Amino acid sequence: MTYSVAVSGASGYAGGEILRLLAAHPDIEIRTVTAHSNAGQPLVQHQPHLRSLAHLTLQDTTPEILAGHDIVFLALPHGQSGQYTDALGEVPLVIDAGADHRLTSQDAWDAFYGGAFHDPWTYGVPELLVDGGKQRDNLRGATRIAAPGCNASTVSLSLAPGVAAGVIAPSDIVTVLAVGPSGAGKSLKTHLLGSELLGTANPYAVGGTHRHIPEIRQALAAASDVEPADIRISFTPVIVPMSRGILATSTAPIADGATDAQIRDAWESAYGDETFVQLLPEGQFPRTADVLGANTALMGIAIDRAANRVTVVTAVDNLVKGTAGAAVQSMNLALGLPEDRALTVNGVAP
Repeated sequence: MTYSVAVSGASGYAGGEILRLLAAHPDIEIRTVTAHSNAGQPLVQHQPHLRSLAHLTLQDTTPEILAGHDIVFLALPHGQSGQYTDALGEVPLVIDAGADHRLTSQDAWDAFYGGAFHDPWTYGVPELLVDGGKQRDNLRGATRIAAPGCNASTVSLSLAPGVAAGVIAPSDIVTVLAVGPSGAGKSLKTHLLGSELLGTANPYAVGGTHRHIPEIRQALAAASDVEPADIRISFTPVIVPMSRGILATSTAPIADGATDAQIRDAWESAYGDETFVQLLPEGQFPRTADVLGANTALMGIAIDRAANRVTVVTAVDNLVKGTAGAAVQSMNLALGLPEDRALTVNGVAP
């Protein structure tokens, strides 16, 4: 069976990456691409690397144009998806790459986003530990999927095994992330200009203000019996001059009585059989270059007994495993297709 697909926000980074992956998917026909201010223009004018889709023209983003497809991907700025999802009730599968349907708590939404709160959808991180199992079980047959925030899923995957196994204490998590500016979207912003980025590292959303914090709390709580309010996280992202990538360095206290063997076993048990989340051998740590273009999260852990903390270093491509790859992987599960269809573990080097 071939599924017809519409992708909104197709002129942006997330929309373009969704299209790049779907273009190689044997079960997908990309029928419609939409945008706002760029409507009426050829897709390749904004995504010149997508040569196989040169025949497509960007249409207006309206419920009427998005309806009538088997699958709709929404790659819109936060707060804009809800107005469309409410009108797409007849579409069999809708996947939102924005934040509108990620959070289960309206209080958290109001505190970090504001605006209209929309019902939470099935969270699109298949490998995430949830209630003693994996989130992929909830994604099979799902009809509404919320793709994750790239920083949030990276940190959640980094720490969920330790929280679920009780070998780290979630009350004092510290995470610092080196992030490529593509995660901020394609709209023109002065602080994202090349002349402002090259040769410098710029922290942002410092001091507990980043919108992905409640998403991390929610994910780690789902992996354990800890309440979100009891998960305390100091979260500091830093924009660095690389177009893609996240390198997340996360630390948490070692729980009383946890042995080194128990700590490492928590991560090995969680990800030993996973295709797209891979734990590196002891003493090895990933680079963002190793996951460029791949749907892979590479992870290394260190046990620092002097500081009584576990350190987890995780690298992802924020546009693939962080966003579009997670969305396509979740789509495959929802449709009953092989989970790795049109996705690769192989990066691009140099």
